[in-house]
Amino acid sequence: MGEEIYSGDEEVSALLERQYRELLIRRRQEMERQRLQREAEEARRQEILRSILTPEARERLSNIRLVRPEIARVVEDRLIALALQGRITQPLTDEELKSILAEIYERTRKDFKISIREK
Repeated sequence: MGEEIYSGDEEVSALLERQYRELLIRRRQEMERQRLQREAEEARRQEILRSILTPEARERLSNIRLVRPEIARVVEDRLIALALQGRITQPLTDEELKSILAEIYERTRKDFKISIREK
């Protein structure tokens, strides 16, 4: 009798182990699918940026991405949106990118005021 209970426990344990492995496999497959989707989206973004920016402008944007990735992302999103709307018909030069960056800087700049109070 004791062996039957133990055998049943082994079956349940094996079943749980198999279900756990299947769950892990499905999860890995889903994570891989999501990674590939993100990579494809990023490749598409880079292709659009290559087509709408001169090499100098791309280099400037890359440098900004190193220092301020959030600003670079905002600029990229804005440029891609304009390109998809058909509002960018020729590659933007470095000077044009500088003016866009200046506009964004003016809108996002925070003024700091330091006041010193004496006791």
